[in-house]
Amino acid sequence: MFESFDAVFLARLQFAFTVSFHFIFPSFSIGLASYLAVLEALWLWTGRSVYLDLFKYWLKIFALTFGMGVVSGIVMSYQFGTNWSVFSDKAGPVIGPLMAYEVLTAFFLEAGFLGVMLFGMNRVGKSLHFTATLAVAVGTFISAFWILSANSWMQTPTGHAISASGQFVPEDWWAIIFNPSFPYRLVHTVFAAYLTTALVVGGVGAWHLLRERTNEGARVMFSMAMGMITVVAPLQIFAGDQHGLNTLEHQPVKVMAMEGHFKNYPDGAPLVLFGWPDQAAGEMKYSVEIPKASSLILKHAWDAPLKGFESVDRKDWPPIAVVFWSFRIMVGLGMLMLALAAYSLLARVRKRLYDWTWLHRFALAMGPAGFVAVIAGWVTTEVGRQPFTVYGLLRTVDSASPLAAPAVGASLLAFVVVYFIVFGAGVYYILKLMSHSPHRGEEGPERGQPVRAAGITPAPAVAESIAGGKEA
Repeated sequence: MFESFDAVFLARLQFAFTVSFHFIFPSFSIGLASYLAVLEALWLWTGRSVYLDLFKYWLKIFALTFGMGVVSGIVMSYQFGTNWSVFSDKAGPVIGPLMAYEVLTAFFLEAGFLGVMLFGMNRVGKSLHFTATLAVAVGTFISAFWILSANSWMQTPTGHAISASGQFVPEDWWAIIFNPSFPYRLVHTVFAAYLTTALVVGGVGAWHLLRERTNEGARVMFSMAMGMITVVAPLQIFAGDQHGLNTLEHQPVKVMAMEGHFKNYPDGAPLVLFGWPDQAAGEMKYSVEIPKASSLILKHAWDAPLKGFESVDRKDWPPIAVVFWSFRIMVGLGMLMLALAAYSLLARVRKRLYDWTWLHRFALAMGPAGFVAVIAGWVTTEVGRQPFTVYGLLRTVDSASPLAAPAVGASLLAFVVVYFIVFGAGVYYILKLMSHSPHRGEEGPERGQPVRAAGITPAPAVAESIAGGKEA
């Protein structure tokens, strides 16, 4: 069945499939952990039961998301040994310790406090429980730190030497960890996680507002989500621009694929909005362009020269069409997020945040957009690095295990079947939880009384202005 396929291609496809499934869970759990910490802090600060209700509502969803992220991530680790053993041997002295740091400093922290966070609300003090929630939130960020450091080193390798056996040997761990692309990619990815979470929370809030406009829980979560998108969407566009400039400096071939530049442009390169990259012919067909706009964006000058693929050996070209279109999907969704932010800000200023039905429909439609955008961004980054696993130093074809195509194809098919069954069921259950209406947050002696433990004084008026309440 798989004899006619290339084993390396199938190994790449398998890793792409599993990492795509995996990536959607951390991109949600990183932001959701921080959102839970904010909700619990607001509950402790104000005593408003609506924040506690929302905390419990999203805690179940976080637990499922976290669990599925862990399971899908473990599978990827095994693939380094089964499908990419040469890469593991050559890059292991660098990548191995970074992955170990992630487990020691992040996963143990998350796992250690997750049980307290999930089951300790009525068993430990409020301060200790909040500390556990903060620890889980911080752990998710630290996990992103180490994973992105390892991946960024593969994009912009520094701080190493190459031994006589061809291994990458660490020389300067500071240079390895804080490699040239790492700060930009960390900020860009964390912002993406916050946007992804805000879009999901906003979409769920919009769904319940469309069904019951007076639902207090839906109002609060929708207001908080739209506020986060309004702040983070413009910051993400700026961070993405800075990341692009860094990529132009260190990985110019990837930018050529993103921009669709086949020719050299000595007097300013156009911004190709749409077109069809014909890699075989080495040209962009049916292109719609803005003259010299790409030079203005990338070099901040209309007439700045930019090189194209005609200056690069064909053996070093990535799959151009994939990178070109995945980049446009990511940017296009980013523009829609900015539009949603502007629309919600206008509604908030006019005190109609909970009344504009079309805003709620727009937010509901944008609910999954964050997941699509992060996958498109990952495809742009990883496919744009080809044909290398360690950029410029180790080719993908030289990184794979000596496996036959049928063996890789059979495991890929098994992954597809199992993943769609297991994770499909998990996602279905998460959607069922989201379909349940959040509690209204009625005040009562158990759930609604102001919290004064640990020296915390209620401040409902201040929190009302931060997170939204009955008016917007």
